[in-house]
Amino acid sequence: MLRFEDDFAVPGAHPKQPRPQFQAAGFPGAAPIQATREHSGAQAEGAAHRRVRVEDKLIINARADVNQLVPFKYKWAWEKYIAACANHWMPQEVNMNRDIATWKDPNGLSEDERHIIKRNLGFFVTADSLAANNIVLGTYRQITAPECRQYLLRQAFEEAIHTHAYQYIVESLGLDEGEIFNAYHEVSSIRAKDEFLLPYIDVLSDPTFKTGTPQTDQAFLKSLIAFACIMEGLFFYVGFVQILALGRQNKMTGAAEQYQYILRDESMHCNFGIDMINQIKLENPNLWTNALKTELKSMFETAVELEYKYAEDTMPRGVLGLNAPMFKEYLRFIANRRATQIGLDELYPGASNPFPWMAEMIDLKKEKNFFETRVTEYQTGGALAWD
Repeated sequence: MLRFEDDFAVPGAHPKQPRPQFQAAGFPGAAPIQATREHSGAQAEGAAHRRVRVEDKLIINARADVNQLVPFKYKWAWEKYIAACANHWMPQEVNMNRDIATWKDPNGLSEDERHIIKRNLGFFVTADSLAANNIVLGTYRQITAPECRQYLLRQAFEEAIHTHAYQYIVESLGLDEGEIFNAYHEVSSIRAKDEFLLPYIDVLSDPTFKTGTPQTDQAFLKSLIAFACIMEGLFFYVGFVQILALGRQNKMTGAAEQYQYILRDESMHCNFGIDMINQIKLENPNLWTNALKTELKSMFETAVELEYKYAEDTMPRGVLGLNAPMFKEYLRFIANRRATQIGLDELYPGASNPFPWMAEMIDLKKEKNFFETRVTEYQTGGALAWD
């Protein structure tokens, strides 16, 4: 029986060469299994084979072996991974027959409602691909806590499920795929949001980028904030409100059900990202400078304006009991929430939630992360009800 530790020869092969060391993480800050530090003699030998200790672990820039999941240091990350697995669902489990009939019926939806649906899908069909690319090509390789990596792998899979869901809706309704999937190029309000995010992807996807200096660590932190707090925590919410408002009126209930599952997933993504942000701040307090906080304040303000322009584009007239000006207050309310979750001051004092019914879907007041008090009010995919 072949054992992994056996050496074996291949006919005609070159003489056996020394086995190369395996880089434990293959990423910045991670140490090789056979040599964890650049020491010499007995000191290096001792470091090379030392078991991972809890105190060796850090979110970024740790030198501990990232292949060893335990001992746990960030139990909140592992608990979120377990909760995410329990939330598993697949788009094809949702029956779209009523949606198809409603869409095909000339009187089933108003033109404004149809415009909302197509604009929504035009943004979301590529948004989750951007989020997945940011994880796979950028964030994951800089994270040195294996518990967090475990959740990020699950999150990347969920982003794929979300993209699948939007494609399933597009296909079910018989929409023009070229129009919907190219909206992020051709619709200015969607393109503007994506162009805001792309620089934060490009920084991390650069193969030469490595954390380990104050400058690169701050760049990484800004990217995390851009995706957790702004993309997943702000840019998705106009669309969520609009489609869930349709569902509340018993229209497009199959699409609305999928959006509710996606909202549940994205809320957890947002809060996991916030947990990582706050943990990085605790472990690297030198990064949280006044200059950075000023820059982040500007990021949030720009994001609110971009999402409000998107709301105006998707909803030029009042419909579904909603109108674009209501979203300005809502976006300010959410921006306050995200800013204070990461330790910034409120950006829009006094902003309130004009959509209290959203609390029935997922109450922002109940969105808890590890640094507040966690809740685990999650259920498996087939258990949600619309009555």
